[in-house]
Amino acid sequence: MKLSQLAQEAVPYFASIRGDCEIASLSQDSRLKTESGLFFCISGATIDAHEYAHEAIANGAIALVVTRFIDELNVAQVLVSNDRAAMALMAAAFYQHPARQLRLVGITGTKGKTTTSYFIKAILEYAGYSCGLIGTTGNMIGTQWMKSSLTTPDPIELNRTFRLMADKGVEVVCMEVSAHAINMKRLEGLIFEAGCYMNLSQDHLDYFGSMEYYFETKKSFFMDGKVKNAAINVDDDLSSLIIRDLSIPYSSFGICTNADIFARDIEISEQGVHFQLALWNEHLYPVHLKMMGMFNVYNALAATGLALIMGVEPESICRALEGVKSVPGRAEVLDTHTPYMVILDYSHSPDALTNILKTTKEFARGRVIVLFGCGGDRDYLKRPQMGIIAGQFADYSILTSDNPRTEEPISIIRSIEEGIKQTKGQYEVIEDRRIAINRALTMAEDGDVIILAGKGHETYQDIKGVKRPFDEKQIVRELLSERRKELC
Repeated sequence: MKLSQLAQEAVPYFASIRGDCEIASLSQDSRLKTESGLFFCISGATIDAHEYAHEAIANGAIALVVTRFIDELNVAQVLVSNDRAAMALMAAAFYQHPARQLRLVGITGTKGKTTTSYFIKAILEYAGYSCGLIGTTGNMIGTQWMKSSLTTPDPIELNRTFRLMADKGVEVVCMEVSAHAINMKRLEGLIFEAGCYMNLSQDHLDYFGSMEYYFETKKSFFMDGKVKNAAINVDDDLSSLIIRDLSIPYSSFGICTNADIFARDIEISEQGVHFQLALWNEHLYPVHLKMMGMFNVYNALAATGLALIMGVEPESICRALEGVKSVPGRAEVLDTHTPYMVILDYSHSPDALTNILKTTKEFARGRVIVLFGCGGDRDYLKRPQMGIIAGQFADYSILTSDNPRTEEPISIIRSIEEGIKQTKGQYEVIEDRRIAINRALTMAEDGDVIILAGKGHETYQDIKGVKRPFDEKQIVRELLSERRKELC
């Protein structure tokens, strides 16, 4: 496609163009080898890619998208006022606007996006739709997995994925919509047939700076024409601020507040959750989720709201929800064949850790043993908070390393320890996460529940810029196998 054609797709951000050429590939990473590539010089908080344009050219780029012309480089350049928004629009055009061939369903919120996306995908497939999924655990076409590095991919990867899905016959794409993606204009030009607001709790303050800005970012998803119909969790304290300004049709869901879609007669056990799904106070449908926790009731209600928007019958919604057995790393009960239970959960924020601990306390016959850390180079204010939560709700805590990134693991653990020391909770510190897991497995007794919190579906540890293999499911299997051999 001609550069000039792509440039015209970037309206209203297009300013001017110098030169023209035929573009065969897109990139925003100067290190990648490209053929007749267009390189986007994205200006970020710490890196200005204009400074790496020469490297991109050396690796095959023949044109640039810039927010200031680079006069010393003799290549075609497109000047834009917003580099990220222009990239989203130009990437969509380059891949021939694949999203226009798809029905998009988007879920935003601090917690529950992943599970809700799995629920709605299961419902729509039960109803006969061919579905794709885009989110934290990766991307899917039906049952085919594709790796992804971000909850909501960058516009180049996103539109490439949309193109693949459309070509494979996908009809509906269920995708997690992160606040980062909204803020970084990754969704520019997309229209979602249905969008859902789940909740807001503390997370990502290292990026957003304040809860107010974090909320306003999520709220904006529903305010600028991207979403045609909404489902809103009215039990969330801030939902009224969204509803107040909505100009699109919406339905409400919840448990504690009067809502269009709500759950009643809720019974929670280690086998899952039973409840009555009530629609507009007129119809009741019994549901038995095979997944534990009140938070999964909310996820099921969110998926129900989205499915109703998409025209799925209530009976199909209920049967599909009952067919979902687990979501990778989300309150996932591991098959350990032990007298105690081991649960893998992605809870890496204060609210999420509270939810999984409270849920587990409701059915655990013995102690609740939680093992967790906090990610490095991220919101440090939540570390002592999570220590307090563990001390209050767990019977025993093992503080360990998560993804320390460029920080020293022990310094992160000490910050968590500041919080747990304010409680009467019992705990110990084991920096090496594998040794910590072994300690939890060794100390567990009949009826205990071990929660491995924080990493969930991740199969690596990020240490000093290197992602090292660390699959907790595999590690638990290995450690239990070693213990069984020792007993033989």
